[in-house]
This record gives sequence, structure tokens and C-alpha cells, in this order.
Amino acid sequence: MKLILLLILFSTQAHAQLHLLFMGDSLSEGYGVSREKAFPSIIKQQLEADELGFKVKVTNGSVSGSTSANAPSRLKWFLKSKPDVLVLALGANDGLRGIDVESSSKNLAQTIALAKENNIRIVLTGMLIPPNYGEEYRKKFSSMYDKLKTKYQLDFIPFLLEGVAGIKEYNQADGIHPNVKGHEVLAKNVMKILRPILISENDKRKGSK
Repeated sequence: MKLILLLILFSTQAHAQLHLLFMGDSLSEGYGVSREKAFPSIIKQQLEADELGFKVKVTNGSVSGSTSANAPSRLKWFLKSKPDVLVLALGANDGLRGIDVESSSKNLAQTIALAKENNIRIVLTGMLIPPNYGEEYRKKFSSMYDKLKTKYQLDFIPFLLEGVAGIKEYNQADGIHPNVKGHEVLAKNVMKILRPILISENDKRKGSK
């Protein structure tokens, strides 16, 4: 009888654990700060300390310098680990390099479609680029995220760097990458959207038992 109860308990715990995958660039990798201080790690800590006691596995699959070009192939590689939720935080380097918006949009769309095919819930994070890139390109770039959000009905964070971009106190000396305080703000930005999603996903799992 004890063995049966232990097996049931183990099965319930395993079933309850959610796998959260971050796929991004230097912003989510944590360039210039320790990996433990990057916002994906902060989010893991906050979820584990949450009053609801989330059981989460967090994979930070972000790589500095990444563009959207390798996003589909990167996600294919991560599929074997069976993520439940994908935070897709790519595109900033595309914009800074002036890459054609249609090309970036196509890459992100392929990644999103692949995630959906594998029943992965997606949180898309939007980005903005500096004014010196020209108003036309800036509008096309920012609207790319809005169009993807609408087309694929995604959970959406309009601007990942909200409350951080352009604020000296929250950035490193380069004025681009968040410092430790900045990553704490990014964690708040993401958690506003992410926590309700994880509650919903947990409820779905309970209902399917």
C-alpha cells in the first residue's frame, strides 16, 4: 500500500512540474551579469518562492548575439526536453543590424508555428529600436511583433525593456544591457504575464488527471 501511495505521489509531482524555456539573446542570457542574476533565473527563484508553490524547470536557452535566423533550428533542438511554455525574446539584434523586417518576421513565425505544433504555449516579447534607424523602419519593426501576436493569438509583452531602456540606473556602462537592478525590472515585466499563464497551465493539468 505504501509503495502504491509513493508511486502516486511521484507521478503527481512529475506531472505537476512545468518546463519553462527562454529563447533570446544577450538580454535574457544575462550579458555582463552572473547567470544567476539574469531575469530568467530571478523568475525561477520567484516562482519557487511563490505562495502557490510552483514546480518549475527553467531552461535559459539564450545566446548573446543571436538573431531570429537560427530560432527555428534552436527550438527544434530544445523540443526533446519537452518545454511547456516558451518565452520568445528574439529580434533585438535583427533590428540593430537593420535586417529586413519581413525576414525577421518569417523566422519568428516559423518558430511560433513549430512551438504551437508541439503544444507549447508562447509568450512573445516585443522590442523597440533607437530613433536613428529611421521612423519607417522603426514602425515596421515594432509592428512586426503586434502582427505576430494577433495572427497567432499569443501572450504578449509589448516591450521587454519597459522601465529599463534609457535609464542609466538600470543599465551597464554600454547603455544597452541591463545591470542587476535592470534584470529585476525585466523579471517583473515578464512575471506580470507569465504567472497567470502558469496558473492556467497548472489548472489544465489538474483537470486532465
